[in-house]
Amino acid sequence: MKPIKARRTRCLPVGAYIECADNTGAKKLQIISVYLYKGRRKRKPTAGIADLVKCTVKEGTVKWRKQMVIAVIVRTRREFRRPDGMRVKFDDNAAIMVNEKSEAVGTQIKGPIAKEVVERFSAIGKIASIIV
Repeated sequence: MKPIKARRTRCLPVGAYIECADNTGAKKLQIISVYLYKGRRKRKPTAGIADLVKCTVKEGTVKWRKQMVIAVIVRTRREFRRPDGMRVKFDDNAAIMVNEKSEAVGTQIKGPIAKEVVERFSAIGKIASIIV
């Protein structure tokens, strides 16, 4: 996992529901915890674009429902700023499921993903259809 050049806006707190943007069979995920989060006492951990989160599957096929999975945030509704000054935001909050080696579990990604995700996780960029 590589660092990102941009300063990211963290906008998805623990407990947030997000869509699953791959073809694994899961539809809705709920964030349980954020990996590598360093915060302050009594502050809820939050996640932003290209963050690793631990989630539970709330809606989807019987195989995936009630499972704990690792996911990477690929889209957020909250806009974030890139170093060149451009501001980017998407229509929904979405993530894709990954394994322990940060490789995507699914074989396709539905919709666009942010360029920052590909900078950090190059294996995800190989199966992405649209990179913004």
